Amino acid sequence: MSEAVTRTVTSPPGLLASLDPLLREWLPRQRWFAGKDRPVTGFALVAATELLPPTTKLGLYHLLVRAHQPLLPGHGGQEQPGECYQLLIGVREALPPRLAPALIGHVSEGPLAGRTVYEALHDTRPAELLLEALRSRARIGGLRFERDPGQEIRPGLVPRLMTVEQSNSSVVYGDTFILKLLRRIVPGINPDLELPLALAREGCPRVPPPTAWLVADPDPADPGEPHVLGVLQPFVQGATDGWELALRELAKGEDFVAEARALGRATAEVHTALARALPTVTLGHSGLRAMVAGMTERLAAAVRAVPALRPYATGLGSAYTALDGLAAEGQTWTAQRVHGDLHLGQCLRSPARGSSHAFGSGGEWSLIDFEGEPARPLAERRMPQPVVRDVAAMLRSFDYAARSADPPQPDWAEHCRAAYCSGYAEAAGTDPRTDPVMLRAYETDKAVYEVLYEARHRPQWLPVPLAAVRRLAGPDPTGPDLT
Repeated sequence: MSEAVTRTVTSPPGLLASLDPLLREWLPRQRWFAGKDRPVTGFALVAATELLPPTTKLGLYHLLVRAHQPLLPGHGGQEQPGECYQLLIGVREALPPRLAPALIGHVSEGPLAGRTVYEALHDTRPAELLLEALRSRARIGGLRFERDPGQEIRPGLVPRLMTVEQSNSSVVYGDTFILKLLRRIVPGINPDLELPLALAREGCPRVPPPTAWLVADPDPADPGEPHVLGVLQPFVQGATDGWELALRELAKGEDFVAEARALGRATAEVHTALARALPTVTLGHSGLRAMVAGMTERLAAAVRAVPALRPYATGLGSAYTALDGLAAEGQTWTAQRVHGDLHLGQCLRSPARGSSHAFGSGGEWSLIDFEGEPARPLAERRMPQPVVRDVAAMLRSFDYAARSADPPQPDWAEHCRAAYCSGYAEAAGTDPRTDPVMLRAYETDKAVYEVLYEARHRPQWLPVPLAAVRRLAGPDPTGPDLT
């Protein structure tokens, strides 16, 4: 492809109909599919772009499809408004053995009849095509491949799909870049691009700056906001994610205090840079009332869905009423843009290279994945919030790590939680523990979210957030999470 390639494409009629029965079986099995509790009843095509024509040995389609599902009980009507998903569908006569895990199925009718379709990100050629399109700033149909002109993308980097479980899909190119392709797509400015761009403008070294990004233009027949589909960033070489590092130290019987303190400092640096880069607001009683109402509503929904929460509902709700009481007395808080889904797995520790940001055992921390919780509406994820939301989420992550050990190590978690807050205070000038009511409310909200998630997706993990629920609902919400 040459610089700024523009190509008009058309997709064959009947494409989605021919894929429908295969996608109904395949899509719910994907880690990133959100509606696992309900069957897929059909699909609506949002956009289809032919990246490689199927007349060649290899065909490639980029699809945005909306999955229709029955409504949850109590919502009335017949079907839930469908989530929109990004799919990259490869087309071959037959799959070589190396691509067997990527199989979607064999098409029996329509324009691809007799062909085999599969998840194309497992295949080298489609992944290479995406990087080349970003490098050349291509426009293919309604897809725009954009990049930062100040950053170079070297051609010929070998791709590999990351197989770790996550809510999106990531491809690493030659240990130089990582392309994160979002799976659940909503129109509007995605914070996973917006916030790293803002932090890059501030010169914040804690977040890899976006190199390129993929956007889908709105349908001319239905004008709206563009859809952010993916972000390419520098790959942090030699890095270990915080979750793996914490479990490794736990297995060796080592503490994590120095790393937790350094991570607290890194979090505070990112928060400080975000407050400089984007507007902050003052949160008073009216704003708190809406926030508390949302927390209360999520608690009520979780109690209905998970009977194990019922004995703790009143105690958990007291965290929210206490916060509302402070706001009613006139206390205010500063709200700003935050990470929105911070945990150990969203943090990378890389070896120090003479950097002034080296801490503890010689590594430096980076924060990644600013998308926020994908299940929440985009407008909510982009709202300014108190920074203790991120702090509370990280405190919950330390508890998760400690309870993954055999036997669980609640004291390990407590030491990490204290060190993290101390490190945060060193960099920010304010210790999050000086706002215990807000911190408890956010930690409670996070634990309730975790209970609902684990009950639906990983029942064997349910005891982990339930231990926090017992603590947060009891007389000593600041104590360790015991059994």
